[in-house]
Amino acid sequence: MPKLKPETIAQRRDHILDAAEACFARHGFHSTSMQMICRGAAVSAGALYVYFPSKEALIAGICERDRARFLERFSEAAATEDFLAGLEKVAARYFVEDEREKLALTLEAGAEATRNATVRETVLECDRAVGETLKTHLEDLARQGRIDPVLSPGDVARLLQVIGDGLAWRRALDPAFDARTLLPQVLTLVGLMVRPQNAPQQAATGASRADESRKETA
Repeated sequence: MPKLKPETIAQRRDHILDAAEACFARHGFHSTSMQMICRGAAVSAGALYVYFPSKEALIAGICERDRARFLERFSEAAATEDFLAGLEKVAARYFVEDEREKLALTLEAGAEATRNATVRETVLECDRAVGETLKTHLEDLARQGRIDPVLSPGDVARLLQVIGDGLAWRRALDPAFDARTLLPQVLTLVGLMVRPQNAPQQAATGASRADESRKETA
């Protein structure tokens, strides 16, 4: 059997993870069988087990892929001249543009983590890795003089994660929830925490966006 190229292996893994995501979001972790994922991915059971020997392994693969994508996007935001504008773009991607089913899968993984020790360790490890990377980026921004946070970078990173978790939970649960109208206020609060220094108009811009959003919802 010829050895597969790394890019081919990555493509096949992604294809299977896409199918698993759809099945988990639609049916839940427990109601989804490996056979259902095989059908969704149009692969044989043998091909599936080569890459993922269990549903827990699939959850780990999904978490790792999501973590890598998020950190890439946050790194781009941190490199943006207007940090809050970059952060707004990332937030809009997850809480406005992405399908609700994607966030529902995050809740499903969290719920399973309360019952399954293997999934719990996977979710917590992903959470810790994201938190550490956020902290590192915030430390770099502070060292460069681009932000002057009122709290330690570690505390700001944890608060960003908590805010993100809350927005994700609300959007996944409530079909009527419109994160677009809330993001300006959230970014204003984040701005007060990190105090951007590279563009003094950022705080005023954030406040202006929040005022406009309040007028729209009034």
